[in-house]
Amino acid sequence: MAFSRRSLLVTAGTALVAGATGGLARAQGTTTDTRITPRELGDPKAKIVVEEWFSLTCIHCAHFAENTFPLVKKNLIDTGKIRYVFHDFPTDQLATVAAMVARTLPPERYEAFAVSLLSSLDRWAYVQNGSPLEALKKMAAFAGMPGETFDKTVADQQLMQFILAQQTEAQDKYHFDSTPTFRFNNKIQVSNDMDYETFAKNVTDAS
Repeated sequence: MAFSRRSLLVTAGTALVAGATGGLARAQGTTTDTRITPRELGDPKAKIVVEEWFSLTCIHCAHFAENTFPLVKKNLIDTGKIRYVFHDFPTDQLATVAAMVARTLPPERYEAFAVSLLSSLDRWAYVQNGSPLEALKKMAAFAGMPGETFDKTVADQQLMQFILAQQTEAQDKYHFDSTPTFRFNNKIQVSNDMDYETFAKNVTDAS
């Protein structure tokens, strides 16, 4: 999904809260806030690291999640060949809220919830009748999030600003022009959906 720098700034303008990361950490005292810890799968010692920046309302991200990622997980992640790192990169306000919800769930549920959202965009993000936010709330409830927790999460300006700050930092550093964007061992960058064969070739080339 292509996006513009202006659209990112407009989105970020809804949550200009200074010191978001520090605020989140302080809110938890000496305990690390798991909402801001990395979301990753695979062997931490894997020689190849693949990073994906994606938006939870992106149809191209959804296509990758449904068609390619299951093979990536089976053949490359579960076998210890790669460590896979997820990065939230919301391209609209609804995707930002969805990322906030996904990060508030226990870390071990993040990947499954994100994939479930991407696999059912027509049932929440692009629902024809009703509110996308209410549909997202139902999806979160199925994942075990109480309604009260959902309401507090979507109103959490510091969490929103953390996600947007991470997004802006990545965009400034790597100059993305679409989602999904992948980086293979910090050697190869691809801003496009891809089939498994292409993905696996990039892993080989980056090794």
